[in-house]
This record gives sequence, C-alpha cells and structure tokens, in this order.
Amino acid sequence: MRSFVAAAALLMITGTATGLDLQGHRGARGLLPENTLPAFALALTLGVTTLELDTAVTKDGVIVVSHDPMLNPDITRGAEGQWLKSDDLAIHQLTFDGLQQYDVGRIRPLSAYAQRFAQQQPVDGARVPRLADVFALTRRAGNGEVRFNIETKISPEQPQHTLPPVEFARMLIALIRAEKLEARVTIQSFDWRTLKVVQQEAPQIATVYLTVQQSWQDNIRAGERSSPWTAGRHVSEFDGSLPQQVKSAGGAVWSPYFGEVTAASIREAQQLGLKVVVWTVNDERDMEQMIRLGVDGIISDYPDRLRRVAAAKGLQLPTATPVSP
Repeated sequence: MRSFVAAAALLMITGTATGLDLQGHRGARGLLPENTLPAFALALTLGVTTLELDTAVTKDGVIVVSHDPMLNPDITRGAEGQWLKSDDLAIHQLTFDGLQQYDVGRIRPLSAYAQRFAQQQPVDGARVPRLADVFALTRRAGNGEVRFNIETKISPEQPQHTLPPVEFARMLIALIRAEKLEARVTIQSFDWRTLKVVQQEAPQIATVYLTVQQSWQDNIRAGERSSPWTAGRHVSEFDGSLPQQVKSAGGAVWSPYFGEVTAASIREAQQLGLKVVVWTVNDERDMEQMIRLGVDGIISDYPDRLRRVAAAKGLQLPTATPVSP
C-alpha cells in the first residue's frame, strides 16, 4: 500500500472538474483488492472524478459494496484463512456481521483472476465494506466533489440471489437520500428494471444504462425477440440503435463496453443528449483511442494510467485527496 501511495503523490496534479470523467473501477482494481476501502482510498489519493462500485444487500438490509451477489472464491477466504471452495454463498443469505468473517484482501494464487491482475497488491484483512463506509471515506478525505457511480448487481435470470429490483432500488435510494448525495450519484445497471424504479421514484438521481453484446455477456440480445434485461424495450424497436433505446428508456448516460463503440454511435448518443461513459479500459492505447473518439468518461481498473493519458492529452485532472482507508 505504501508504495502505491508514494507513486500516487508523484501523479498528483490538482485541477478543476475535468471534461473527461475519470472513473476508478471498483476503486482501483488493478492496483489493490477490488471494492475495498484501501482501493477506494487509493483512487481518492490518485485523484478521480468518480468512484465506480457495485452493491449488494445483506440479509439484515445493509447495502454493501461487492461486484458479485455471491461470495467470489477467487478473492474470498474464511475465518481460518481457507479459500472458499464454491460460489454458492449469496451475500443476501448473510447478515452484515456474518459477512465480516470473510477476508477479501487477496486474489487466489494461480487463478485466472490472479493472472489478469498480476500487479494487484494484497491487503490481508480487508473486508466487504458498507456503501456508507465509502461515503464516510470521501468525507474524511475532504473530497466534496468526487462522484459515485453505483451499480445494482442484480440479474433477471437469477432472482433467487438478490432482492427484487423494486426493493433493491428503493433501499439504495433511501441511503443516498439519507446521505444527501443525490446530486453526486449515478445509478447504473445491466438490469434496466432497477433504473426504471430510480427514474420513477428519484428522478433527481441520474441513471446509467450499461450495455454489452459479447459471447461472455449479452444484456441486449439483439438476435432475439426480447431481452429480460432491458425492462420491456428491445433494440429491434429502435432500428438496432442502442443510443435511441437508452434515450427512450429515460437514461442520462449510455455506458457500453468500450470495444463496441464507434465514432458514429458516440456522436448519435451525444446528439440525443446522452453522455457516453465506456468500460472497462485498461490499455493506455485504448484510452487514447476513446479520448480521440470523444467519449465523456472512461472507467478503468488503473486510474493511475488513466490520469497519465489524460494529462498527456492536456486535459485537466480531478483533484487528488490523499486519505488512508
């Protein structure tokens, strides 16, 4: 952790709000354990416009920060330090206190995840935090400008693993209102049902429509007649245009997989009044390409790389606010 904080100090360039939204994916997943307070602290120390994160809800109704509705055996150890053997334990089955028995501060050695993020430093003892803990961290950092891009991790194809979409969205809205952060939050999802609830019940909170059409994930299902993910709207109704589909659904931001955007699709979205924030961009050449194409924001596991590229392009950078987790 110390080495990354030292490196962060060298990268600090204080700036005003940038035209490019620099989002730290799961905090800074490429550098420290994902969706943990150390990762969010590092992102704030480096300086990001937005903390991107994922949420789940425990059995006793606590909103926590986790990418997976289930405890991920690639990053989770039990109280005795043993790696989980399967991914069949849902966070929604555990109380918050029960969840705190698990350590998520290290990647399982030799796993595909470990090979993908070989630079990630372990932080043994890290726990799944509450969303409220992340908000508190930014206050301790004295950062009243950083935004929060909060994903509802929910699937229409696995409803047994989470709260229903209406209840999930309402609990998240209630916490954001209690923290008085409506103006600094966006809520994103691949499952557009939760976004529909947010638009109906908290229209002051902007919604972000995640899209992907890959063999490993596809929430659009363009080759089918319908998709369970898109809340009753299918892309075929909009001549195959995702920007038009998102605009029709009431979104403020279209957030596609970066490998699927083109100059034409970005231009179309922006002409419709949508912001375009691409995910997840980790190669510096890809970051440069996205900036050339004119995206409004980039989500990256490596906010240090993203800052470096943005600085080289002459873009103003978000203020760095050093803080310990």
